[in-house]
Order: sequence, then C-alpha cells, then structure tokens
Amino acid sequence: MDYSKLANDIRAAMPELDLREREPMAEHCSFRVGGPAAAMALPRSAAELETLCRLLRERGVKPLIIGNGTNILPPDEGLDRFVVASCPGVGQVTVEGNTVTADCGATLAAAAMAAADAGLTGLEFAHGIPGSVGGGVVMNAGAYGGELKDAVAETEYLDEELVLRTAKGEEHEFAYRHSAFSGREVVILRTSFALSSGDRDAIQGKMRELAAKRRASQPLDMPSAGSTFKRPVGGYAAALIDQAGLRGFTIGGAQVSEKHAGFVVNAGGATCADILRLMDHIQKTVFARNGILLEPEVLVLGR
Repeated sequence: MDYSKLANDIRAAMPELDLREREPMAEHCSFRVGGPAAAMALPRSAAELETLCRLLRERGVKPLIIGNGTNILPPDEGLDRFVVASCPGVGQVTVEGNTVTADCGATLAAAAMAAADAGLTGLEFAHGIPGSVGGGVVMNAGAYGGELKDAVAETEYLDEELVLRTAKGEEHEFAYRHSAFSGREVVILRTSFALSSGDRDAIQGKMRELAAKRRASQPLDMPSAGSTFKRPVGGYAAALIDQAGLRGFTIGGAQVSEKHAGFVVNAGGATCADILRLMDHIQKTVFARNGILLEPEVLVLGR
C-alpha cells in the first residue's frame, strides 16, 4: 500500500480532516509505547468518521479504528495500517429526558459526568474508566460491580459492509468483556444509555467515592492499560499474580505494579516487547502455580 498516495487522495477529498503520516502510536496509547502508524486520521465528528470510512472502503482499505487507546498495545516497529482515532474528536454527548447519547469518541468519564449533571444515575461506575464510549461498548467495560450492559439501550454502527444499523437491548449480546461487536470490523458511531432519575448530590458523591478508591488502590500515575488480564473463573487475576510472588517483578521497563498486581505498568522506557515478555512470564508463572491460564484483557495489535 502506498500510504502517501492514499493520504493525498483522502486530503483532496476531505481537506479539513486531521490526517497525519508516520504518526507515533505511543502518542495515542495509554501504555505510551508503539512505533508509527503508516497513516492516521483524527475525525472531528461522527459524520466525518462515516465519510472517511466510506472513502477508504472505495479504495479497498480496511482501517484500524481506535478510541482513547487505553486498552491496546501497539508493536514497537509500528503498524502498516491506516489508523482512525475517534477520540476525542468524535465526542458529542447529549441528554434528553432519562437518556444520555454519546458519540463513539466521547470518553466514558464525559458520559458519566453529563449523566450526573442531569441528575441521572446508572453510569457512576464508568466515571473513572479512561476509555472511550465506542471502545467501552465493544468490550463491555466495567468497574466496581457495574458494566455498560447495565445501562446501554441502543448503539448505532456501520457493519462490515458499511451499512448503517442499530443494535437494541439484547442484540448487543453483552457478556463479560464481550459484545456482539467484539472481533468484528464494525464502526461504532454512537450509543444511548437508559438511566434513572436520582439525587444529583448523591450521584456526584458516589463518583467521588469511587475516584478515591481508584487513587488509593491503582497506579494511576504510571502508564498502563488498566487491568492487564481478564478475571478468571472463580478468582481474580490480581490475587493470583500476587500469590505467585510477582508484585513488583520487572522486565526491561515493564513492571507488575507494586500498588496493584493486576496492572502491568510502564515504569520508564518500556517497549512493547518488554510488556509482552512480562505478560508471558506472568501467564506461565501463574499457570505453573495454579493451573489457571490468564487471558489478556489488553488488545495486542499487529498479531
């Protein structure tokens, strides 16, 4: 693929689009690792996102769509892909009655804050999740006993053929860190959350309480992708890693957080290779000790 020619073609068709060549993935990934993407576009609206996807389809290009980059691990050598980053440009949030509707690139924190400001309860748990609405819906993001499946009413998206569709209720097929969109090349455009009226002060108080818990227990001051592994049946990844004596274990610049063993962090100068080697070591060590194979929650790109 001649990405320079492709970029020029897209620029000619969409002169207002923020389009960059050889853009470092480390700038768009919470781990702060990863080499350059061949090309990256940062649309500023859902309409611009949809137009871009259709132009790329006409040219036979399947883009990699990312949100806030909080659950991805890009390779050190970069990506020979056209990447579309929807966050924060595609980020409008509106409230109508008891419904909050958020574009795919809006952060979950922004959606939760809009709900709280309107006196709507049901998204308090999402306030501290650093990802975007689109990415959160794809993986059914959750924290502190709440999951997006508990609040999502419908999602507007482009299917693999770029046909505009709407998933409602059970059509999302939500399960633990899974949805009907998982593993598919679809483009989430926006999602609506059905919430309940509540006391604004109580809602905001709950959000402050959860924020305090996060600050006390999670390494929020260090680059990471949050929980590195999914919760195994009958246990917790962090406890298994801790019991295996891996808290603080380091490979290169990657470290099992000393504050929360469920987090692999970039302790300084980590590479994607460091993180992958550490994840592999964690899996092998826990499996040898407990017979449980931890499944990564972070999405490793380029594999």
